[in-house]
Amino acid sequence: MGKRIKKLKKIRLHREGTNTLLYGAIAIVLVALLLWYGFETKIPFWIFAVVFGVVYGIVVNFFRCPIRYYPDEDTEKLVVAPADGKVVVIEEVEENKYFHDKRLMISIFMSLWNVHANWFPVDGKVKLVHHQNGNYHKAWLPKASEENEHADVLITTPEGTDILCRQIAGAVARRIVTYAKESEDCYIDEHLGFIKFGSRVDVYLPLDSEVCVRMGQSTTGDQTVIAKLN
Repeated sequence: MGKRIKKLKKIRLHREGTNTLLYGAIAIVLVALLLWYGFETKIPFWIFAVVFGVVYGIVVNFFRCPIRYYPDEDTEKLVVAPADGKVVVIEEVEENKYFHDKRLMISIFMSLWNVHANWFPVDGKVKLVHHQNGNYHKAWLPKASEENEHADVLITTPEGTDILCRQIAGAVARRIVTYAKESEDCYIDEHLGFIKFGSRVDVYLPLDSEVCVRMGQSTTGDQTVIAKLN
């Protein structure tokens, strides 16, 4: 596959948050000015400034996008975490949509406080990208994987192993963005997509994969090795 591509994008805040942060800042400033000049007392202004200042800070934190590169050039047969969060599922499941057999599923739940950029879990070539509309159950529920709105990215590794990465919307997250394109090469260190406001990512692996994480373990996207392919 050759040397992995290092994309030198100086991203500190994710581009998915540009409009939200810009329009939000404009709205807050306009309302603050109305409160400042529209009332003799400044109490409404200060209440608004404190409350929405905190809210805006939380949103800025949500859209942060740290620059990361996997520390080792040798990524053969490694599967890295596609997202920041916590491991909530490690189990064998029947996958009847693409593989029609049993697969090992590792699920990572992202809270509101996690980075919500998603990374490719393996080097390879994108075989398929498919978006499926659905429900908005709480993301940590087992049925969310199948019934919630989700985006599937099927990747073939250089060794010929097919890996499925599924971005899943949750009760709050209602916008899934997927950058993966069919037939394009993909690499660890590259962004697969982005999910706005809390959700989860499932990775489906062959049953003989070696699991490298445990239930409840925190993961760092593009850094934590979650499995090794046989």
